[in-house]
Amino acid sequence: MTKGQSLLLGLAVLGLGALGYGLFQANGFEGFSAGIAASSLLMVLVLGWTASYLLRAVTGNMTYMQQRRSYRSAYDAHTAEVLERKFAALSPEEQQRLLEQASAQEEQPSEA
Repeated sequence: MTKGQSLLLGLAVLGLGALGYGLFQANGFEGFSAGIAASSLLMVLVLGWTASYLLRAVTGNMTYMQQRRSYRSAYDAHTAEVLERKFAALSPEEQQRLLEQASAQEEQPSEA
C-alpha cells in the first residue's frame, strides 16, 4: 500500500465515522449519544478487520504467501521440464552413468 492509499484509507474511515454520526442523529440519537454510537460501531469494524488480518497472517493465507507458493510451484514445474529435456537429450550411456551417480549419492549419508 502506498502512502497516498494509506491517507485515502484514513480519510475514508474518518468519513465513515462522520456518516455514522449523521445516521445515528437522523435516527433519534442526540449529541454525545450519536457520537458514542458511531465511535463504537467504527471501533467494532476496525477490530473485526484487524482480527481477520491476524487470522490470515497466522494461517499464512495472505496474498504474498499465495503468490510465493504459486511462483514456487511454477518455478519447480519449469525446472523439472528443463531437466527432463536435458536428460532426454543425453545418450543412453550418459543417462545410465548419471542414474548410477545419483543412486550412489543417495546411498551415502549426508554430512552435517
